Amino acid sequence: MKKTLHLCLALVGILFLQSCQQKTTPAANDYFAQSNDTIQNGGIKMIPITTPKGTFNVWTKRVGNNPKIKVLLLNGGPGATHEYFECFENFLPAEGIEFIYYDQIGCGNSDNPNDESMWDLARYVEEVEQVRIALGLDETNFYLLGHSWGGILAMEYSLKYQKHMKGLIISNMMSSCPEYGKYADEVLAKQMNPAVLAEIEKIEAAKDFANPRYMELLIPNFYEKHILRFPAKNWPEPVNRSFAKMNQSLYVTMQGPSEFGVAGKLEQWDRKGQLKDIAIPTLVIGAQHDTMDPKHMEEMAKLTPKGTYLYCENGSHMCMYDDQKTYFKGLISFLKK
Repeated sequence: MKKTLHLCLALVGILFLQSCQQKTTPAANDYFAQSNDTIQNGGIKMIPITTPKGTFNVWTKRVGNNPKIKVLLLNGGPGATHEYFECFENFLPAEGIEFIYYDQIGCGNSDNPNDESMWDLARYVEEVEQVRIALGLDETNFYLLGHSWGGILAMEYSLKYQKHMKGLIISNMMSSCPEYGKYADEVLAKQMNPAVLAEIEKIEAAKDFANPRYMELLIPNFYEKHILRFPAKNWPEPVNRSFAKMNQSLYVTMQGPSEFGVAGKLEQWDRKGQLKDIAIPTLVIGAQHDTMDPKHMEEMAKLTPKGTYLYCENGSHMCMYDDQKTYFKGLISFLKK
């Protein structure tokens, strides 16, 4: 009798496990399912964008399929490419999270009109909205993740179009460029060797930004300390590939030529006072060694009604690389709430 009971329990256990497997396997298959397109092209979609200067095509690529969580990635720079986000492939697919690479106009695989009048924040907001519509993203699934300059664009977009969003992630970007400039002058600059800082300031005063000595000084004394905390020779290939394609016209027009603070079109950009108007769930990601003030970014999370702060203690501006475990654990937790 006891043997029969044990056998029955064992059979029930096996059937239960098979049932669980049957429930989970289709979900995995759905995530990697082919699209409805006649020809499979790796999830790439070219989207025509209407602008005051005509129509231009932008490049997007979908990774995975999740009807409830779709994360559109906004690259930094301004003028870098989607490529430095490739580390996301090692973390998000395993969690069933869909994400979408996107090169903004003037960046990477998208059209470059070579027209400085196109490098405009308000125009980029409308570009993102057209991308959202073309990809069928809405308030039931649409998360927007903006890193660095992409964080500015994400905040600006959210203030106008949050009704179409499920959530917002601001990664490594302050809500005020004047406060960023102050932090660069009063904190970051003072951490630098005075002799090195004096030489950098001399080059900047002469506007001699093409001088190779400028980068010789910045790489070990600034980039390796605050952009990505590895020796530059060991920087991840996707980062190097993305930065090598930087649209300098776009970068200088928006950011300015200096690495300390902002001197371009964004110099006076400040949305700190409007963060209270972002009503959707918001994750703000800051890092101890960032070019951006981590305390300011923590305050941003408190100013947004549904804000959460993710602090990367060991990270810098690219903390998706130099504090990966903290970054992706926090991001995934936020997306799956």
